[in-house]
Amino acid sequence: GESKYQGEVHCHRFATETELETVVLRYFNVFGPGQDPDSPYSAVIPKFISLILAGQSPTIFGDGQQSRDFTFVENVVQANLLAARVHQLSGHSINIANGRSISLRQLVALLSEYTAESVEPVFEAARAGDILHSCANISKARELLEYQPLVSIEEGLKRTVDFFRSRSL
Repeated sequence: GESKYQGEVHCHRFATETELETVVLRYFNVFGPGQDPDSPYSAVIPKFISLILAGQSPTIFGDGQQSRDFTFVENVVQANLLAARVHQLSGHSINIANGRSISLRQLVALLSEYTAESVEPVFEAARAGDILHSCANISKARELLEYQPLVSIEEGLKRTVDFFRSRSL
């Protein structure tokens, strides 16, 4: 939170006070093949896929209605390439995401479908400080970068499940 904000402040300052061109790309809940589901910093998607493929139920803190704007890694790569090619971005902060969110209940249902494993999540008490809903406004990315997510959340989940499944064979 605070360190990201301070990073943006410094980038904006450099853009206005020096000739150093800076642009901040804000990534929302990036996921995709190659993530380590066992890392203490691991995102929810690789953790859930790993558990579901092992026949275990993922844990959701809260009622599962909290939502996230998940972004497939290829969309992040695309945004970086676009930002590198577009001039006059210096000083801007741009959200990079899908621009739509899904609930954690929906996420588990999709992962169950794509893994062909019938699992129900385990619900535990909500954690203090967890954000209930997150959905990026990507209009600035569309306008300045001509960014349009190429890979939907659903397609990204399918590809990520395929990756994890191929690793477990």
